[in-house]
Amino acid sequence: MTAEKFIATPSYTKEILKKYRFSFKKSLGQNFLIDANILENIIKHAGIDQSAGVIEVGPGIGALTEQLAIHADRVVAFEIDQRLLPVLEDTLKPYSNISIIHQDILKADVGKVINEYFREGQRLHVAANLPYYITTPILMKLLRENLPVDSFTVMIQKEVAERMAAAPNSKSYGSLTIAVQYYTEANIVMNVPKSVFMPEPNVDSSVLKLTRRKTPPVHVENEDFFFTMVQASFSQRRKTLRNNLSSYFKSHYEKPQISRMIEDSGIDGTRRGESLNMEEFAQLANTLYSFIE
Repeated sequence: MTAEKFIATPSYTKEILKKYRFSFKKSLGQNFLIDANILENIIKHAGIDQSAGVIEVGPGIGALTEQLAIHADRVVAFEIDQRLLPVLEDTLKPYSNISIIHQDILKADVGKVINEYFREGQRLHVAANLPYYITTPILMKLLRENLPVDSFTVMIQKEVAERMAAAPNSKSYGSLTIAVQYYTEANIVMNVPKSVFMPEPNVDSSVLKLTRRKTPPVHVENEDFFFTMVQASFSQRRKTLRNNLSSYFKSHYEKPQISRMIEDSGIDGTRRGESLNMEEFAQLANTLYSFIE
């Protein structure tokens, strides 16, 4: 297919939308990419080649899906909007290595899909222009399910990308940072202007690459407790660890007890959550867990 007829051009996108009388649903966060160069860059940063399998979430009318099909061995895309199924069947007709699954990714058994559609041991990537209103639940589901995926290269809201890739002592650093970086190394690989979307979103966008870690960077006694305690530590950013954790555990422990637990961890309870790195959070969580268990 010639570049002029790639789906990711303003003229061809308009042609497809007109043909199917498609109207965008704000509730599904539909913003279609109309710049093939941006898509090429996403694929380049993702490290996708002819041997790779790719999972896509929210293919829309197939702009990224098409480019993935050209560069990868196999593409499986999850699309929730039934109205787009005949559109995708039409736009992606030239490509035999694409499977569209009509399912909500949050309800899907992705592990089962991987076993059914990809070769055993095949290198897998997730590449997607994610719906911005539901970015975090989608990524956390895919990360926590421990899928055999090497990397996640996703177009998301710039502010959320900054939170996921943040360093301690920064405005963007928080519980989401810890959750994402526990499983992956997070890097913003490019910022993307609003003008490459149809319709233009109200927010700025970035492409975030998450590279799966072989093992988490810290040892924690209980992952659920670790994430719960991290969230509690950021529940009110301006408050100290001691105050936030005392407030969270108040039904089980008095404030002096919490103070002693924090002290036993070797962490200063007057610090704020944003000043702790992941190793310190693990240290704190493991100490508290030894009391609470």
